[in-house]
Amino acid sequence: FQPQVALSDERLVGVEALVRWQHPELGIVSPTRFIPVAEETGLIIEIGRWVLVEACREVARWPTEIRLAVNVSPIQFVMSDVVRDVREALTISGLPPHRLDIEITEGMFVSKSQAIIDTLQKLRDMGLGVALDDFGTGYSSLSYLGRLPLDKIKIDQSFVKTLPGSDESGAIIRAVMTLSETLDKIVVAEGIETADQAWMLRMMGCQIGQGYYFGRPRTGAEMLAWFRDRGAELRPITA
Repeated sequence: FQPQVALSDERLVGVEALVRWQHPELGIVSPTRFIPVAEETGLIIEIGRWVLVEACREVARWPTEIRLAVNVSPIQFVMSDVVRDVREALTISGLPPHRLDIEITEGMFVSKSQAIIDTLQKLRDMGLGVALDDFGTGYSSLSYLGRLPLDKIKIDQSFVKTLPGSDESGAIIRAVMTLSETLDKIVVAEGIETADQAWMLRMMGCQIGQGYYFGRPRTGAEMLAWFRDRGAELRPITA
């Protein structure tokens, strides 16, 4: 689980569930290596269901009301009943719907876009949030933003990592912020690694940040220990 914090005061507001494979010989295997294989074989559907259930179950145990973000593969979205999968995960875990965000990518809308939009609306009607992940790396981003039933837009880390030195990245992020404000969407910046990046994004109006500056991914047990150390109130995560 990687922390997501409010940039205004650096308090923990959520976590993103990240998949890691603990191989007995290879150690921790990056998802960039095994997810493409899982998508080719169709195993991504079962993996996606398992991640959804286990992540919801873990976060439901924590002594806080922070949100959980879970990525859903385009293949799982098209070939599985995602609404049923989500409902089952919430029932098993006891996690309230308003604490779950489903993250999707722009590439999901290459085909069957209307069916996917309808499914996203059903998820929102259940009380879930919907976030567009890696924004700026896909196609026809701007033309789709107004149509999609979204709550959050996640700026891809490729734009964040060149801050504060890149005028081009800064201009792109400001444009996204202006558009998001018009569309009433929350903006999350990924890949924040320095205090300067966090400060600049906060000055631009970005609401939520995520990245190694605020914390590397933690296991569920490590998150529980973090809560015990800090008490009930969620003090700034970088403190």
